[in-house]
Order: sequence, then C-alpha cells, then structure tokens
Amino acid sequence: MADIKTFHLPDLGEGLPDATIVEWHVKVGDTIKLDAPLASMETAKAVVEVPSPYTGKVTKLYGAAGDVIETGAALADFEPDPNAKQRAEAESTGHHHGPKKSVGSPAPDDGNKVVASDEGGEVETGGKDREDEGTVVGAMISGNHVHVEQVASVGGVKAVPAVRALAKKLKVDLAKVRPTGADGVVTMKDVKDAAANGSAPIGGAPARAVPASAGRHLAPELPEPGPAPQRGPVSLAGKPVRTAPPSQPATGQPEQLKGVRRNMARVMSDAHAQVVPTTLVDDADLHAWIGKQDITARLIRAIVAACKAVPALNAWFDGKNLTRTMHRHVDIGIAVDTEDGLFVPALRNADVLDGAGIRAGIQRLRTQVEDRSIPPSELSGYTISLSNFGMFAGRYATPVVVPPCVAIVGAGKLSHDVVAVMGGIEVHRRMPISLTFDHRAATGGEAARFLKALLDDLASPQ
Repeated sequence: MADIKTFHLPDLGEGLPDATIVEWHVKVGDTIKLDAPLASMETAKAVVEVPSPYTGKVTKLYGAAGDVIETGAALADFEPDPNAKQRAEAESTGHHHGPKKSVGSPAPDDGNKVVASDEGGEVETGGKDREDEGTVVGAMISGNHVHVEQVASVGGVKAVPAVRALAKKLKVDLAKVRPTGADGVVTMKDVKDAAANGSAPIGGAPARAVPASAGRHLAPELPEPGPAPQRGPVSLAGKPVRTAPPSQPATGQPEQLKGVRRNMARVMSDAHAQVVPTTLVDDADLHAWIGKQDITARLIRAIVAACKAVPALNAWFDGKNLTRTMHRHVDIGIAVDTEDGLFVPALRNADVLDGAGIRAGIQRLRTQVEDRSIPPSELSGYTISLSNFGMFAGRYATPVVVPPCVAIVGAGKLSHDVVAVMGGIEVHRRMPISLTFDHRAATGGEAARFLKALLDDLASPQ
C-alpha cells in the first residue's frame, strides 16, 4: 500500500489562525517536486506561495479556491516518490505550529527588545537565540531582511502573486493584459484598467490593441438592462412564495469574511473586549496658517508634538499584567481604507521626519498597501494611531483603540465655522479632532493636556 503523507497548513508567519485558498497550482494526480509552488494562500496581509513539502504525486486537495483553511488543518495529501530525495522528517522547514498569540497582545518579555530601524520595519536586538528559524513557509534563514513577494513568470506572464489574485477576483485574463511594469511585469494598475475597459475578459476573444491614450478615461460599455422581473405572491412554478415571519427580516445570503476583513473583525472584537475607551473632542483652528500647507503632514507633526508633551499616550499597555511601556520614538499607525478592508501601516520615526519625509513615507505606505506588497512588519509595532476619516465625511468619531496602543487620533472633515472674536465674529477654517484613549492606562487630565498640545501645534502659522 502506498505511503500517504498529509501536509497541514503551517503558520504563514503572521500569527493568524487561518488563510484563504486563492489558487491551486496543481490538481489531484499531478506530480510535484519538493518546494515547487503548491498553492497561493491569502492571509490578512499578503498572498503567500505555499511550497510542496514532498516530491511525489498529489492524491488529495482539501478545499477549493475561496475556502478558508485553519492553521494546522489538512491542506493536501501526497504519495512521496521513494526514489527521490525528500526533506528529512527532523529537518527544519520554517513551519511553525506553536501556540497562537492573541491579536494585539504584546510579546512576552524574554529579553528581546523591538526598535524601529531607519528604513522602517522592526529589528530585534538582544535576548536569547530564537528556537525557530522563522515562521514562514519553506526553509529560511533568520535575519533582519524583509522578504517580499517575488515576480514569477507563469504561462509567459510576469506578475507577483497579489496581482494574480486580483486578476482572478476581477475575472481578468493576465495573458491578454498589456503590461506597463519594468521588464514586462503586469502591475495592479494594469489589471484594474483591463477590468474597467473590458479588454481582457477570461474566456473572451483576444482584445484588439488600442492606443494607450485612447479610451483611458471612458467608462466600460455595459449591455442595456432588461426589464426587472415582477415580484408576486406566486413563484414561476405556480406555487405560493414562502415568506419569513415578521420577526425575521429578509436578508441576503451570508458571506464568509476572508483575508483582511476577517482579521479586521477579530482585531475589532478583541479591542472591544480588552480596552476601556474614552473620547475627547475639540476643534483645531487653522485660521493663522500661512499659504498652502500639507494638512496630513501638519496633523502628524502635531501628534508628534503632543506625544513629546504627554508621553503617557504614546505608549503600550498590557492589561493582563498591568504594565505600561512609554516610547521615546513616535511610530504612527495610519489607517488606510481599501475595498478589501482596513490596513494600518506604520509611519516609522515620525518624530525625526520633516514635512517632505512625512509625505514621502505616507505615499510609500499607501502604494504598498494598494498593491499588497507591504511587509507584515510594517503593519504592527506602531505606538499611536491616526484615522483621517474626514477625507471622506464626518466631523467627530469614537475611533477604536487597538491594544497594546493607548490612544488613537481621529481627524474630521474640515469646515468653515463662525467663531466669536474680540469685537465681533469671524469665519475660520477648523478641523474637528477626536481623541480616544484607554482610560486604564491614561488619566483624563493626561488626555486633555495631550489634546491641547495637539491643537496648539495645529494652530501655529507654519
């Protein structure tokens, strides 16, 4: 009888309990080599290529594209080739099946310290040697280098896994997409443009080449909608339509949360259970500003000034052990809204950046979030957060504090308000500010002084 080996989904290096199958690179009956791509799996932060742990024949695949697989659950069965060299059972593969860490909880104090590097990301210094050589799939040497997705050529098309996942989601045939990236690489924008103009549908005829400037800003042509079907008390089969009782409102089909939204739901749930939030609101008066200024850069500069004035809010709090860690540096987590869900990348060392450095850092993070190339290390470890929801709408809010952070600043929509001044009234441009903080770690007085320092910096002319 053939020796069947079952491969269990390893921890993909981000501490999450599951991952979503994006695409299988093999089918049952195929022969695969050791470390060849087995499947693309989507976590909350990236699309990861899972390599084969054996050389041999694939006998079973547990799940289809779109299915959620829990960490440690069976992913695939193999019949190893007895004549091929296999990885030794005791040989390190980088797979990690240790106890899961709770989302948002600080790491245990084992003597290691995490500091921000000059280039962004985190660098471990000091402490004991780690027992595991890494928590990502495949053999890997530990170190301080950030590992990002690599461009792979499949079927003559060069693209990173995140681009392939987007193309699959938008039903775009990558072979028909006109690449604009370096060395003929298909980019996220290429896929989105192809989806918008309908030039590369899956299964359709090859698209006719069009000039790059033609039709770039035109909406896709859609078929004329037909008449909407009439609803009535009788179905098409002539039977009475079944209705729900009044106590059960009609709803659509349940949709399982995946990837980023699934992780966001967990993080928000944990934050709700762990934090004691309190919110202060006020308005920053921008009337004294001279010339045109970068509003986001000024806002970040004001947060840095407030962190220096009241360090208690630029801190982490461990509710289990009742310990507080105040930070000298300021790493600001900036909430970025996407169709897939909420990302919070960290703008490292904001306290030493000038306006140009802040703008360049924000643009880099937004670009990496959009094309899903941002390293996982850039999505954690920030010391305070910013939600600039006023870019869309809203004046005041109660933003969610995600532990271990102590505070988050929310910036509302700018407005022109009538304000009272000596001798009459004036119209001033103002920015609504909301400060939510964990009342277990900071007092109301500390929060109020932090908010005043922030407002004072925003009110300065330059």
